[in-house]
Amino acid sequence: VFMQFNRKADGSLESLPAKVIDTGMGFERLCMALQGKKSNYDTDVFTPLISRIAQLSGKEYGKDVKVDVAMRVIADHVRTIAFSIADSQLPGNAKAGYVIRRILRRAVRYAYTFLDQKQAFMYKLVNTLIDSMGEAYPEIASQRELIMKVIKEEEDSFLRTLDKGIAILDEAIKNARKQGKNEISGKEAFVLYDTYGFPLDLTELILKENGMTLDKKEFDVEMEAQKTRARNAAAVEATDWVTVSEGETEFVGYDVTSAPTRILRYRKVTQKNKEFYQIVLSTTPFYAEMGGQVGDSGWLESADEKIEIYDTKRENGQAVHLSKKLPANVEAEFTARINEANRRATECNHTATHLLHAALREVLGSHVEQKGSYVSPGMLRFDFSHFQKVTPEELRKAERIANANVRKAIALDEHRHMPIAEALEMGAMALFGEKYGEEVRVVRYGDSVELCGGTHVPNTGNIGMIRIISESSIAAGIRRIEAVTGEVAEDMIDQLSDNMREVGELLHNAPDVLQALRKSIEENAELRKQAEEYFQERIRNLTADAIAKAETVNDIRLVSITGVRMPDVVKGIAFGVRQQSPEKTAFIAATVDMGGKPLLTVAFTDDLVKEGLNASAIVREAAKAIKGGGGGQPGFAQAGGKDKDGIAQAFQAMHQAICK
Repeated sequence: VFMQFNRKADGSLESLPAKVIDTGMGFERLCMALQGKKSNYDTDVFTPLISRIAQLSGKEYGKDVKVDVAMRVIADHVRTIAFSIADSQLPGNAKAGYVIRRILRRAVRYAYTFLDQKQAFMYKLVNTLIDSMGEAYPEIASQRELIMKVIKEEEDSFLRTLDKGIAILDEAIKNARKQGKNEISGKEAFVLYDTYGFPLDLTELILKENGMTLDKKEFDVEMEAQKTRARNAAAVEATDWVTVSEGETEFVGYDVTSAPTRILRYRKVTQKNKEFYQIVLSTTPFYAEMGGQVGDSGWLESADEKIEIYDTKRENGQAVHLSKKLPANVEAEFTARINEANRRATECNHTATHLLHAALREVLGSHVEQKGSYVSPGMLRFDFSHFQKVTPEELRKAERIANANVRKAIALDEHRHMPIAEALEMGAMALFGEKYGEEVRVVRYGDSVELCGGTHVPNTGNIGMIRIISESSIAAGIRRIEAVTGEVAEDMIDQLSDNMREVGELLHNAPDVLQALRKSIEENAELRKQAEEYFQERIRNLTADAIAKAETVNDIRLVSITGVRMPDVVKGIAFGVRQQSPEKTAFIAATVDMGGKPLLTVAFTDDLVKEGLNASAIVREAAKAIKGGGGGQPGFAQAGGKDKDGIAQAFQAMHQAICK
């Protein structure tokens, strides 16, 4: 493929400064040529995997075209999935994670349909893959357990989906046949696909096996409608870049928080009916979002105006400043000034992630590796590989280690242009899949040594304090901790202290608050038990009293109450009446609760329901008098309303409906 032009927003072509040719000669094709094979899958890149698949499935490769295709798909996909997981990309429901999940599910579907694999088995191929490629890619060997656990969990999950989807599809087939049809609607197939993740080709295969077809045109209409909704939601319209001055951006944000600058280029962007501007500056102290650290905010100031920069993104390797307004004079001299308070808070959180990473490795083991992070002024989030819940004791120990390094006030040891080999010799961890140049930036605080392009505090003492606020699982073998630092941590501790003081005051400043609280809970439980016993006794007494005052109308014993003001008591009486009067008994109640809200209740014994009386229909009609509504079952229904003055009229309506 010869690449010569760049197509601009207006459709015009702009000649590229360098023309290139893409031959498409990947590694597998090169192996095929060198080994004299006619297929990529016959090379030693794939044959160990295919042999293992045949062994696990009990199928023979080379005898059946469909089986062969399934084995090839699985062998190819398990490589993609394993390397992606080692590269910190886990299956998910959005963006790249969704791509990995769809690839994995496609492989599971082939195994399910053509290899008769109804249980997870792809994860067992990871050892074979590592035997073949682990020497060249030690990262997949070091993360063997994580990769296998994630794949197995995804397999198990999708196999359950397949079982559920097949059950739903079977029901759709039965319903279609009852109507004399041999086709199911595209809408039903789309719900299976979109809601349950059930593959369309599997739907078509099952239908074919049952002598049925699918309204594919209707499915395509539903799919296109969904794509249109997605496109509209994510649509971004941007004008071409307007060049004000030639040059490239120089980032100075490691050293200064403001700098003189000028605008190099800008463009207007429209997204979700909102307009904003992307501005590229010649010199900027603004950190552009990358590596989990949010972008800086701040201002672009000239002699005549001050423009807010609300975020800074990275696009095609350059910092792009986002603003809702464009300066009146784009050729003016400006000062780019970041929001320094936000930057300092972000730096505290970023450095804290490094300290926590080192602490977690010390407490949990060297298998702990960063799998993602998010650093903002308000909090930090750190994802890492670990195979079980981190105990409160382990979290406390890691937190104490990190805070010990805060108190040591360790100065930042920064190396901005260090050769990658030298950085690795220092002990810096390179994350698998990250692209590093020949020179890297190393951030070191004592034993914490990491390759990082983010901004950090000059001294760990600036952090003040680190407090872990939560620990959870986000995927198989991946844990997440959230933490706060500095003033946010102080605010949190102040809030906890205030809460404890208020609790103490509520417990009359008892010297042992916990003991007093336990005693209070025990006493409350005993009082609740007594109250429940009284509650049930009251229901029994009111039920007996209501039954004793029942009237007989048209061979129906009608039990009614009007004065009870507790809805739960009314309901209890209704069920008590039904239980004690199994035949020819109706119950009605029109009451006003202690909050002034009217409530209607109707209940019938089963024999009256069979004769055609419907509590739900009666209570809905009567509820019009109290400007309300409700419903329920034929044997029991309730309705609420807004107008308590209509309660007498509602009671009369229920009475007449039963006694007509």
